[in-house]
Amino acid sequence: MINGNEFDVVIIGGSYAGLSAAMALGRSLRQVLVIDSGRPCNAQTPHSHNFITHDGDTPAEIAQAARAQVMRYETVQFLSALVTNASKINDGFTVQTDTGEAFRTKKLVFATGLKDQFPDIPGFAECWGISVVHCPYCHGYEIKQTVTGILGNGDHGYEFAKLIHNLTKQLTIFTNGPAAFTADQQAKLQQHHISIISTPVSLIHHVNGQIERLELTDGSIHTLQALYARPALTQHCPLPEALGCELTEQGLLKTDTFQRTSVQGVYACGDNTSPWRSVSGSVASGTFTGAALNRDLVDESF
Repeated sequence: MINGNEFDVVIIGGSYAGLSAAMALGRSLRQVLVIDSGRPCNAQTPHSHNFITHDGDTPAEIAQAARAQVMRYETVQFLSALVTNASKINDGFTVQTDTGEAFRTKKLVFATGLKDQFPDIPGFAECWGISVVHCPYCHGYEIKQTVTGILGNGDHGYEFAKLIHNLTKQLTIFTNGPAAFTADQQAKLQQHHISIISTPVSLIHHVNGQIERLELTDGSIHTLQALYARPALTQHCPLPEALGCELTEQGLLKTDTFQRTSVQGVYACGDNTSPWRSVSGSVASGTFTGAALNRDLVDESF
């Protein structure tokens, strides 16, 4: 049960960035409501890494511990619901949820993350976050020196190969169609014994998300233990755009130095504003956003 329907700040998204922003604001005695739909993008990732003090914990464990700590502050409340609408009013915003509740707030924070657009390859979604991974800093150490693939092409695939070659010398690039590397890039890949296979991937064979082999459209089979990929991304929540928030060319929410969006009174933090997708990065982004927003509230009232 939520006490009251008017807040200083409503935060949409209650994962790492949203909870971090809530803690900074709650400690500044702001009345905060966090609304979360319970759909984190890393739900099936077994372990989170490269986050000091939490290295190896599950994403759910980190989120649960964070929420428990944030909820110790009586200035912060939490609602499990999906925000279905957000509207600008004279002195702030109103938000409505799928539970039929409505709230008024002076400021609005979107910590809603991004949605991965998986390629149409059977088995990809089931392996995502487990053995098909996006980040060598988050997962690379755990799959080092294994038979590894990259699903990528062109400059993106080439830069990926440079990073991952430091972690394993058993590396193959699957371009999933005609290769788009420059002559210099191909020569460099060949120099480092990185194979390029352009035949499209038709199927990922796996057991409970652990990849075993790729099957290509020509029927060939390639044994693998891990596959790196960076699927296309879209905003997880359509509400910022509906409010008029601008996006960057990469589809991220455009913010200024203090995490303000192009709509006055609306802030954003975490994955929806940055290509650097990590738990530690989201925590830092949320903490800074909470502090910056509180400063704006101070400047408006002092």
